[in-house]
Amino acid sequence: MSNTIYIEYNFTVTPREPASDILIAELGEVGFESFVEEESGVLAYIQEKDWNDSILDSIAILENPNFKITFDRKEIEQENWNATWEQNFRPIIVDGVCMIRAPFHEKQNVVYDIIIEPKMSFGTGHHETTHMMLQHILDLDVKDKSVLDMGSGTGVLAILAAMRGASAVDAIDIDNWCYLNAKENVERNGIDCISVYEGDASLLKGQQYDVIIANINRNILLGDIAKYVSCLLPNGVLLLSGFYNKDLDIITKKCEKEGLRFEKNLENNNWVAAKYVF
Repeated sequence: MSNTIYIEYNFTVTPREPASDILIAELGEVGFESFVEEESGVLAYIQEKDWNDSILDSIAILENPNFKITFDRKEIEQENWNATWEQNFRPIIVDGVCMIRAPFHEKQNVVYDIIIEPKMSFGTGHHETTHMMLQHILDLDVKDKSVLDMGSGTGVLAILAAMRGASAVDAIDIDNWCYLNAKENVERNGIDCISVYEGDASLLKGQQYDVIIANINRNILLGDIAKYVSCLLPNGVLLLSGFYNKDLDIITKKCEKEGLRFEKNLENNNWVAAKYVF
């Protein structure tokens, strides 16, 4: 595989909250795929092939007079990513029972011990959306169920579903680096019921699942909800995240149009993770 070049933006944000969350949400809409939150602001990464000189033109928060946001950018190769995330990646514990850690972190006494080496992939559990999706999975009975993790990133959500007893899990991501990274993390955690695929929702034709997890972004979700629903088995569950609370209504209306019923949502720093049932 050729070595992919990423563009790293280093944003200095004052005041940091809630501007950093808004910035991350808007950057995600235009193709940025990985973020590291720092005391001074946000590091954001986009593949060079997806980048252009006007990539930030639609980022409204940059023009908001209530915040001061400055930035610089540089190229970064994949092999340098480990050094970046090792400096910033801290182990986290979700609801006291699930630990997400790197291989170099000490193991603790938890029910679900997940080892993640994220490289350029999204999904360490630190971001609010991933954290809330982990909470949803911890609250959901997935034993002997079939599960889809759409936009799987590191594969952390698929791995937790498997650890909680799912019989078969498919993990799909459109990014080649995420695909390779998820395969590595699945193997690293000794999981044998997860199949990892590279691609988009076109891979779902003819598939059926009890539970579908999609932590992507609002626009992709709105475009693909109908495809997700076509794959849901009776009494199936759809978990959606990657969008702001202001978008919950439009997401819910789309789900209801496809025959789903809103059950509940979690919220953290204005990010939302919603549960819908068939």
